[in-house]
Amino acid sequence: MVLFLRFIRKLKTVYMFSEKGKIFLFILLFTGFSKLLFAQNSVIEEELLRNNIQVLRSYFIENNNWHVVKKEVGTDVDALLHFIEDESLDQIIKNLNDTMRVNGNYVMRLPENVEDSLSVPGFVPYADQQMEVQIIESEYRASVKPEDITVPPAIIREAENEVRQVPEGEGMRLFADSVYTFPEELYIPEVIPDSILNSPDMFNELVRRDSLRRDYIEEKRVFYNDSVKADYISRIVSVYRAEKYNENLQYRIKRYKDEVKLNNYYVLKNYNDEVVAQVNDSIKAVLNVLMTYADHIDTTRLSLINLYGEKEDILLQNGAERYSRIWLKNEQNDSLAVMVKNTDKRTVQMLIDDGVTFSRFKEKQTKDFDFESLKPNYNKFKSVGKSYELETPWNIGGDGSIGLTQTYLDNWKKGGKSSLATLMVLKGFANYSRKDGKVKWENSGEFRNGWIRPGGDESELQKNDDKFEITSRYGLSAFKKWYYSAELNFNTQIFRGYKYPKADNPDVLSAFMAPATTYLKIGLDYKPNKNLSLFLSPLTMKNVYVRDTALVDQTSFSIDEGRKAFWEPGLNADLSYKRQITDDISYETKYKMFINYKDPFKKFDLNWENNFKMQLNSYIDMRLMFHFIYDDDVKFPIYDADGNKSGEEAKLQIKEFFTIGFTYKINKKVMRTHRIR
Repeated sequence: MVLFLRFIRKLKTVYMFSEKGKIFLFILLFTGFSKLLFAQNSVIEEELLRNNIQVLRSYFIENNNWHVVKKEVGTDVDALLHFIEDESLDQIIKNLNDTMRVNGNYVMRLPENVEDSLSVPGFVPYADQQMEVQIIESEYRASVKPEDITVPPAIIREAENEVRQVPEGEGMRLFADSVYTFPEELYIPEVIPDSILNSPDMFNELVRRDSLRRDYIEEKRVFYNDSVKADYISRIVSVYRAEKYNENLQYRIKRYKDEVKLNNYYVLKNYNDEVVAQVNDSIKAVLNVLMTYADHIDTTRLSLINLYGEKEDILLQNGAERYSRIWLKNEQNDSLAVMVKNTDKRTVQMLIDDGVTFSRFKEKQTKDFDFESLKPNYNKFKSVGKSYELETPWNIGGDGSIGLTQTYLDNWKKGGKSSLATLMVLKGFANYSRKDGKVKWENSGEFRNGWIRPGGDESELQKNDDKFEITSRYGLSAFKKWYYSAELNFNTQIFRGYKYPKADNPDVLSAFMAPATTYLKIGLDYKPNKNLSLFLSPLTMKNVYVRDTALVDQTSFSIDEGRKAFWEPGLNADLSYKRQITDDISYETKYKMFINYKDPFKKFDLNWENNFKMQLNSYIDMRLMFHFIYDDDVKFPIYDADGNKSGEEAKLQIKEFFTIGFTYKINKKVMRTHRIR
């Protein structure tokens, strides 16, 4: 025992900082060491069994990151844990042993479900990627200049053909538009006096000026066309070089990100494969312990019946010998005593009693007896009242709706684009309320998802709504209409979000559990009726969590670099109100406000949702929703006049939906029996 503990301490030192080492120690503790403890006392035995069962539950039932490779294995393990009645334990153990013989895995996990990818050696986090992108940009700008990029001759020829020039013979337009002016020596009056026309010398001078003037106009026209062409070609060349310069830079950045993405995938895959192998080895060892224990304590009841219907029950079990006697009979009522001994839970041994004799029984005269006097009097039980009554503390229900909007255009003169939009809303609740009104437990969930294709079949499918929220509130009566209450609220989204068009903005803005917001609230809930609730919780903790910081930039949600979550205390106020305006029209509003205690006058969150519903018939309704969100922890980029990013700030988020679709509603009370005291 001492040598074994020393060996364990050495292994613990070697594997202290690795997950594989922890799993290796785990295998040792639940195989060899568990067998040693089984022999000591029943308390330690039960503790080890609970630990073994918890290991199987964590990988097969409770942890969603681990998936069963074969469905049959999961069913067998679940049956082993719960001793399912419709499946014999022998068959379960046989199935699990068959799985062990083929060396198959019991559970598996996808690489993206590794709990903390940042701790895996070789994994490149998002912050390091951003730093490397900045280095790539700096090196590229230092080594490559826009003026060094060669412009194809076709671009220049196309620019020369596109430039607008003054045709020959129309150069006078440049002087009429005051682009150029004539010098004084080329000035010719608009109205020529008769004195000039009558003087030959002055007339010849006028003719000479007119000839020089035409040459001057043509010279300015050629100069103007050359300057315009040169300026236009220069601008076209500058634009082309700037675009090519940015395109080459973005190509280098994309190539680096693709390499990092591929590297991170294989790093997580190799790491995950090692962990999966170690976990399956641990499960195999634990299953061996549990199957041995289950096979040891399991019993089989065997019934032996003789010719006269006399029955003897025999309990078969491993490690426990039991003897039973049964009398075998024939039609002559001859009796033969047989001793039955169980050797294990599958085998019995039968022996004839020593000193067996056969005898004939003679009929004897019997005295008549009134057996009717032995029958019970059922009339005396008629006065007994009912033992049970029904009560309905639970009320469950919900509703779901699916809306579809389609527009198709083909050769439509007025213009426009085809579009397709869908919206699905699922809501459910399960509420508990005692008859005396002293305890209330309200549970609700909402799933909302919408997609739109704004340009027809060839355009990109875009997400326009995505919400998954679960709320549970428990209250105890305080005074009048007030309840001491505690609430847990969790909300996130299911699908990845992008800034569309996705081709121009490939970075993921949000994903499942990235971010995920959780509120834990303790306070007073005012409920004067079933339609109004005001919940004030001065003790509120808000948690914002980003599951994969390599995929989503956590700094956009006020989480520091190198971290995945943050907590902040505050004051929370929830207002919920429902109003049935008419038989077919209803209104519901939910207002939530959170004030941060760390900076109460500057940081606060607001979430206000308004829903109008009109029931058109039993299965079709019309819905209008206005949703306003302001969250100081969610930042949006701001840009200066030149289009450059100058910082980030929180902004009011607004969403509006109008949809007509199919709806289905459920509202049901759960019945429960209650014994009358």
